[in-house]
Amino acid sequence: MSKRDYYEVMGVSRQASADEIKKAYRKLALQHHPDRNPGDKSAEEKFKELQEANSILSDPQKRAAYDQFGHAAFQPGGGMGAGAPGGMGFETDGPFGDLFGDLFGSFFGGGRRQRSRRTRGSDLRYRLDLDFEEAAFGKKVQIEVPRMEPCGTCKGNGAKAGTHPETCSTCRGAGQVRYQQGFLSVARTCPACGGAGQVIREKCSTCHGSGTTEVRSRLEVEVPAGVEDGMELRLTGKGDPGPGGGPSGDLYVAIQVRDHPYFDREGEHVLSAVRITYAEAALGAEVEVETLDGKAFLKIPAGTQPGQMFRLRGKGIPRLGGHGRGDHLVRADLFVPEKIPSRQKEILQELSKAEEKPSTAERQVRRGEGEPFEGRARGRS
Repeated sequence: MSKRDYYEVMGVSRQASADEIKKAYRKLALQHHPDRNPGDKSAEEKFKELQEANSILSDPQKRAAYDQFGHAAFQPGGGMGAGAPGGMGFETDGPFGDLFGDLFGSFFGGGRRQRSRRTRGSDLRYRLDLDFEEAAFGKKVQIEVPRMEPCGTCKGNGAKAGTHPETCSTCRGAGQVRYQQGFLSVARTCPACGGAGQVIREKCSTCHGSGTTEVRSRLEVEVPAGVEDGMELRLTGKGDPGPGGGPSGDLYVAIQVRDHPYFDREGEHVLSAVRITYAEAALGAEVEVETLDGKAFLKIPAGTQPGQMFRLRGKGIPRLGGHGRGDHLVRADLFVPEKIPSRQKEILQELSKAEEKPSTAERQVRRGEGEPFEGRARGRS
């Protein structure tokens, strides 16, 4: 019986991309898989035919040979030799592997073949506490981070000095073993070496075979100007090294900004308040205020109302990754002393008699004006 064209089996054109072939295979494999069609010999044959076609078309070299020589490329003397499809055992690391493992893994013990790729190391996290000004202007900080590094005694291989890890005799270095279940060949992690492909007969006395030791790594972190509380800085490759020489993970530095006694922050703007007397509010004055750059003078115009906001341009937070700075917003609060000297009291009593009193309606504060009542939700705590 002659074999069908592999492109016809997959339902794709000869110009189909690798992604198109992969999608077609997934769709048809689900449709014809024997577990979805119990007792259907036709579906089983179609599934095996589909497996064979995919093993060729998903491999660039085999596909090129098939496009040039057809099925003859995989016959004895046809040019591909050992690359020819044989019993067509199912491998869960092919293009359909992830989906097959999710849907049908329970039928075969849930085992999934390990990739022959190096494992990436773990990411680490470090909390960095900064003062308000340090977060605003940035700084270089020296930190110490406990992390794993390759063992200096065994150079990271985990074996005793003078010895070396040996190839696992169970999986022969593959890191996995195969089990035949019907017409399916299922790969599982090797129980002897845990998927490493190697076994250590005599372990290093320093790291006890792990290949790594914990050290306190001293690093310099450059905190950029304008960072905010809750932000994270990533230091690529400064996490734990990967097992077996794999790439290192990353270090994430979490920023936590301490409260400032006078300032609050809203984006790139600094917020603060200054108390002024009744005379300063009524007659106007120039008062001294604290800013990120030190002391500055703020002009209070005559007739200033309690809660009125004033803007000091360019005195705020430097823009993160940009140019310029935000503003410093200052709220004027009325200062009322709890106790006053007798002479000042006499003057205020004379002023009270002479000043024009507001009407009942004028004394009422409209909603949204001034400070909110206690217990009412504020926009910022």
